[in-house]
Amino acid sequence: MRVVLTGHVHVGLPPDEAFVLFTPRGEERWVPGWHPHFPAGALADDTEPGTVFQTHSDTHIQTTWIVTDCAPGRHIAYARHAPSDHAGRVTVTLHPSPGTGTGTGTSVEVTYDLTALNAESAERLQAFADGFPPFLQSWETALRAE
Repeated sequence: MRVVLTGHVHVGLPPDEAFVLFTPRGEERWVPGWHPHFPAGALADDTEPGTVFQTHSDTHIQTTWIVTDCAPGRHIAYARHAPSDHAGRVTVTLHPSPGTGTGTGTSVEVTYDLTALNAESAERLQAFADGFPPFLQSWETALRAE
């Protein structure tokens, strides 16, 4: 099973400032439990294509991520693989948009393109797809609180 899911969140910062919130280390600021581990050690730039990091979550096995593309302030893309569960790509593209009240904000387009690696993970992937709109809404809520 493969799903391609795209949605949008709004960030009340200009794209250059909002971009850092979607980098491996930047997500620590607003994603509970997000603690990337860099097997190659500390990096000066965690957005450089080829950068590898790993995460764990309460409901999934360890996930290995690779930065595949980056245009600072505009776009970052990741390949991700959770062994025996799923593999795919996550892309984040930032566009200037009217802010909420006092200035420029950012419309963030998020796309998950994931493939389940077995029948059990297909069920989890379907549940993720079914809950994708509220999942992205939770991002927007967390980003407003950041």
